[in-house]
Amino acid sequence: MKTGFTIVFILLVAIIVSGQTKISGLVKDVKGMPIHGVGITLLQTYDGAITDSMGKFTFSTVEKGDKMLQAKIMGYTAKEAKISIADHAVSVVFVLKEEMSELKAVSVTAGSFAAGDKKRVATVLSALDMYTTGGANADVTAAIKTLPGTQQVGEQDGLFVRGGEGYETKQMIDGLVVNNPYYASSPGIAGRGRFAPSLFKGNIFSTGGYSAIYGQALSSVLLLESVDLPEKSEVSASITSVFVGAGTQQLTRNKKASYGMNYGYTNLTPYFSLLTNKPDYFLVPQYHTADANFRMKTKNGGMIKYYTTFSANQLGIRNADIDSIFLKNAFQLKNTNWYNNLTWRENLQNGWKMFIGFSFATNVDAIHQQLQNNNNQPIATGMPVLDSKTFLLNNRQSYTQLRAVFEKKLAGLNVIRFGSEYWYNYQNLHYHTYNSILNNHYNALFSEADVHVTNAMAVKIGIRAEYASLIQKFNWAPRIALAYKTGNHAQMSAAYGIFYQNPENNYFINYSAATPHLNYMKATHYLLNYIKTTNLQTFRVEAFYKQYQQLVKTFPDTSCSGSGFAKGIELFWRDKKTFKNFDYWISYSYLNTERNYLNYPQALQPNYATPHTLNIVTKKFITAIKTGFNFTYTFATGRPYYNFQYQTNQQKYTVADQGKTTAYHNLGFSLNYLPNLGKTNVKTYMVWVVSVTNLLNSNQTFGYNYAANGMNKVAIQPPVRQFFFIGCFLSWGVDRSQDAINNNL
Repeated sequence: MKTGFTIVFILLVAIIVSGQTKISGLVKDVKGMPIHGVGITLLQTYDGAITDSMGKFTFSTVEKGDKMLQAKIMGYTAKEAKISIADHAVSVVFVLKEEMSELKAVSVTAGSFAAGDKKRVATVLSALDMYTTGGANADVTAAIKTLPGTQQVGEQDGLFVRGGEGYETKQMIDGLVVNNPYYASSPGIAGRGRFAPSLFKGNIFSTGGYSAIYGQALSSVLLLESVDLPEKSEVSASITSVFVGAGTQQLTRNKKASYGMNYGYTNLTPYFSLLTNKPDYFLVPQYHTADANFRMKTKNGGMIKYYTTFSANQLGIRNADIDSIFLKNAFQLKNTNWYNNLTWRENLQNGWKMFIGFSFATNVDAIHQQLQNNNNQPIATGMPVLDSKTFLLNNRQSYTQLRAVFEKKLAGLNVIRFGSEYWYNYQNLHYHTYNSILNNHYNALFSEADVHVTNAMAVKIGIRAEYASLIQKFNWAPRIALAYKTGNHAQMSAAYGIFYQNPENNYFINYSAATPHLNYMKATHYLLNYIKTTNLQTFRVEAFYKQYQQLVKTFPDTSCSGSGFAKGIELFWRDKKTFKNFDYWISYSYLNTERNYLNYPQALQPNYATPHTLNIVTKKFITAIKTGFNFTYTFATGRPYYNFQYQTNQQKYTVADQGKTTAYHNLGFSLNYLPNLGKTNVKTYMVWVVSVTNLLNSNQTFGYNYAANGMNKVAIQPPVRQFFFIGCFLSWGVDRSQDAINNNL
């Protein structure tokens, strides 16, 4: 019996084995590398296997006929293959694509420093960084100037980026342009930015190659994203050596809406009263500022925001007249500015998103300049070169923008966005009896796609079309950027794009039918960068080349026949890891640029550009004494200066004098003291701030002004070498102490 049972069992096993089919194969990725641990399943059966370290698998099955074989592993898109099982072995090769993951996917970084979206990019400069940058005095522009690509220009408003003028950089709040981002100031003195860093939760500073959904910036854009709802209701107050202010932010009980308002008054009289060598201000600078906001969540997770700010400032200053020995120029300015920003972001159905924005701003400058004698009395000399310096000028501008952007999420992380915008700019200028009115209607269409080929490769491609009524021409601006992940936390990006910008309004003032139409100024950008980031360290190097075309020339007539180039390399290193509780960053820029524009007789290095700029920023918070110490050192090589004199016999401009200024050195310092740190049941949160610019009292010269005959030149320097500030900032409801500490950890 036992022998017979054994024979029957052996026969049954032989029959089963002889009826099985061997299935084997290989699983690899798109690069041909084997994938270990992939689950192989013959669907609707219990048969399958797991790939080995070489990506191979093998198993046997008694199933017959057409079946589906599946390869599946986390991080890759599952794949199925139809196989036919008969009497012969089956071999299958699977090629799996890595799943698109927002955390793993590469992001395009050519030309931009971003902060705010911690899932995608390393934070470069947060709002707190801007507050605690030594010597920046909580000015957004001053803090941004510590990044590579910027020039240290102290006598003009604006961000001068990679060989571009200050007006070639546009600042935007929630995607809408701010036409006057700086407080009005006197000639030769750069105005301070109008907006506090605390208004913004994130920022992107693009030094070139920016997105096709933005335009009218030849060199750069600074995109500022306003905060959403506050975490708690708060009341705040500020008492400083030159400023007093108060404000509140209130969160509704359901935490779906908030509103707030602030008021501030600045008067520099206390500061100037302490100086021995002070400017001759017959009207000390004074500023009134007020703002309000309203924010509300929508049912679908969107957000409606409204922000408005109003400011009024005035000043009056006397300077020695450069064309005479005993006379003075008395400059008086009164400025009012009102800015409004309304946006609506909404999540629509089926992966659609919508953004609609509206902004309106008006700016009025009333300028009165007088030629005065030694007794500060008005005087007329009978000499046109002198008497023309007495004038009245009123300049009223209004600016309106409408913008709509729609975005559709496609498969994976792929996205397409498109939209349109309309700008209307109105200017009414009175100069003596002369009156000029300009109206410009600007329209743009744009489209852009983010294509993620794999987690390691992404492409951003876009195009922009524009029309401006003052120019009466269309333009087309293609842009493309690529990114490739080269290793853990490391990637390379490259970008190419064409960028256009209207000439400034003052070049259109004398426009007539007999004047040839001006054209768009044009810049073509080429960028290549490498970046490696971790939570505590960032290294970045970028090379660029820019070709300028159609720049404005003012001689022999006003035209867009100018040209130029800019090229260079930039380095950035930020480190919070190496030294305990110590944060620092180093940025270096090399710039080689020339322009033949305005009344330049030939291609020359612009007088605002310098080849080498270095910034070293350090931040250290010592918990034991509740104090943070912040230093910023900036060095820049000398800038060129020129005296262009018109030669009547040759009917052209020549360079009558030229040279370079001394090197620029500036050591800024700030101290933050938190007296209530570590105390319990504190109702009032307090921060004391002390700040000093140009701590070493270095001599800073930005260039020279020349007399009309070229016989006299005067250095352009800050009105005072140093600025000292001390202030106490109070808040009730929100403790921001840990923010100040964690910024250095």
